[in-house]
Amino acid sequence: MKSLSYAALAAAGVLSATLGVGSPAAHAEAAGLALAQQQNCMSCHSVTRPFMGPALHDVAAKYAGREDAATYLKHKILDGSTGVWGRVPMPANTQLTPDQAATLANWVMTLK
Repeated sequence: MKSLSYAALAAAGVLSATLGVGSPAAHAEAAGLALAQQQNCMSCHSVTRPFMGPALHDVAAKYAGREDAATYLKHKILDGSTGVWGRVPMPANTQLTPDQAATLANWVMTLK
């Protein structure tokens, strides 16, 4: 049987259902992290330090003042982007559904 991480279990609701722990916000954050790991976002991004792409904490800080930040990031995740954070383009993530992109964008904005 495949071993699952804490984040994956939390995202699946297994921990809260079996242990009765965690707030809805904590579950949403765990779901965002698990999705980022599953969809290879962490191949180019780190939460706290620049890598191939910007640190996700820096992305959240940059857009914290925008009321439409999550929607803006959702479209950047789905459609890709060039030139916002330097010369390395962010490819379009066509494997994601709009709901998955929204989950990721909302999670990123919790990192500010």
